[in-house]
Amino acid sequence: MKVAIGRGVLEIVQGDITEQAVDAIVNAANNHLWMGAGVAGAIKKKGGQEIEAEAVAQGPIAVGSAVITSAGKLPARYVIHAVGMGQDLRTDTDKVKKTTRASLELAEKQKLSSIAFPAIGTGVGGLEMHLCADTMLSEAIDFLMKSTILKTVRFVLFDATAFTAFTERLQKIFSAPKKK
Repeated sequence: MKVAIGRGVLEIVQGDITEQAVDAIVNAANNHLWMGAGVAGAIKKKGGQEIEAEAVAQGPIAVGSAVITSAGKLPARYVIHAVGMGQDLRTDTDKVKKTTRASLELAEKQKLSSIAFPAIGTGVGGLEMHLCADTMLSEAIDFLMKSTILKTVRFVLFDATAFTAFTERLQKIFSAPKKK
């Protein structure tokens, strides 16, 4: 699914984020930036240990913030490590909102034109998929309305359940009556 927003486009696709040929992919990180399982584990496995080494060298950082590293052997140019949880490995919509915004701002600051996100916090973080979709999509839409550099925000969902949740939420946002 693809929707034009401002000067850019928001996309929702089902697939593997490690295979995205974009300027940056986002890693759902913890505040110490070590890469364990889930999206982080897949990124480290396919992209190489150097991604984790570069990230950890910049940590620990505050929950809700983000740092950028190279992408190793991945088709993307960079990995943005979005800290959606601390050492307790739990998250909530406020943390995901801040983390999404920090990632988008970092991409814009680095003059990147495309970014791909996973569903942050829905794995080990325990956030319900529809809450994640509402939070991340709202932030991305708001950001794209004002962005001058970032042109593509893509949500890459690994399974059909996540893809359906994000697609339904995006359709709901664009079919809702406009506030006056």
